[in-house]
Amino acid sequence: MSDQARKTDKARTRVSILVSAILLWAFGVIAHETARGDTSAFDRQVLLAFRDPSNPSVPIGPAWLQEAARDVTSLGSIVVLTIITLAAAAYLLLANRRGAALLMLFAVFGGMVLVELLKAIIARPRPDLLFHAVRVFTASFPSGHASLSAITYLTAGAILARSQPSFALRFYFATLASFITVLIGVSRLYLGVHYPTDVLAGWCIGSAWAIACWVIAEWLEAGRGVQSPTGFGRGQSTPVQ
Repeated sequence: MSDQARKTDKARTRVSILVSAILLWAFGVIAHETARGDTSAFDRQVLLAFRDPSNPSVPIGPAWLQEAARDVTSLGSIVVLTIITLAAAAYLLLANRRGAALLMLFAVFGGMVLVELLKAIIARPRPDLLFHAVRVFTASFPSGHASLSAITYLTAGAILARSQPSFALRFYFATLASFITVLIGVSRLYLGVHYPTDVLAGWCIGSAWAIACWVIAEWLEAGRGVQSPTGFGRGQSTPVQ
């Protein structure tokens, strides 16, 4: 690897660490303000914006939109994300990209444990001012769908983007992963099963965890003398020995 490439990688790592730290700080601020009850008015106002003013139990829009929202929100369920993660990891292993496969597995399943711990510690009840359009079984903060979709789709998007030589393709994968993550979070609000601060906190902690896992994976691979972190180069794959 050239000196310029090393400098670029170091700069990218510093930026990633900074972004992850900012996201963690934002999560902490949201959690603190939520615990104090300072976000109640904001949460209520946003939730009601998705509801029929004459009947808050009914989401705005035609009947098919609610069904579409259920379909979208299922993309962030643990079952779907587990299937996607295992399928992606299997492909990466078959493609001799062991580092990327391990990154995918650790990021997603480690994130699931982290989110469940946070839910148990904070133990925020689900919104009670609206009818829930889907069944829910866990605490509200942070949103599991928002956080785990951020972890899964952003990690997968980063792996796909890093394997592409074209900037347009890298931008496409990063944008697509972000769009799906945002869409799932919004669907949770539309269905009335989360407060907006739950979703915002989920995006923050999920993105921070995904970035942190990526940085750690690159450090570990670099420490082993592998030229291409996580089994990928710019536009070509490098098997991890």
